[in-house]
Amino acid sequence: MPMIGIRYVTPSPRPGLQAEVAALAARLAAEHLGKDPGVTAVLAEPARSEDWFIAGQRPTEAGLGAFWIDIKVTAGTNTKAETTRFVAAAFTGMAGLLGPLHEESYVLVHAADGDAYGYGGRTQNGRWAAANPG
Repeated sequence: MPMIGIRYVTPSPRPGLQAEVAALAARLAAEHLGKDPGVTAVLAEPARSEDWFIAGQRPTEAGLGAFWIDIKVTAGTNTKAETTRFVAAAFTGMAGLLGPLHEESYVLVHAADGDAYGYGGRTQNGRWAAANPG
């Protein structure tokens, strides 16, 4: 926990970039949202530049990268300030990896109810209850 999905496009793809994107996301989730790297899953997917459009234009044709990060966390585990810092750090970090970014690059911190979210066959609230009996 959490699950992080990232789609990205860059005018300058290079070997190893996908792993760097995944590592950045996991690190930022730990640093800014307090998420345990030992149970953080990341799916980093490069997109084909011909498939990514913003306002009808391909950002890569203007020399820009773009991304979409969707991180699932348990509702109530982060403050507005933590989330705000994560969003800002994600934009800055992705710019460092992808190069100049189109402003229409998005981060969604999706706070899911603990009864509707979990891993290993147990919900987050179920895990909490087991760790905090009584």
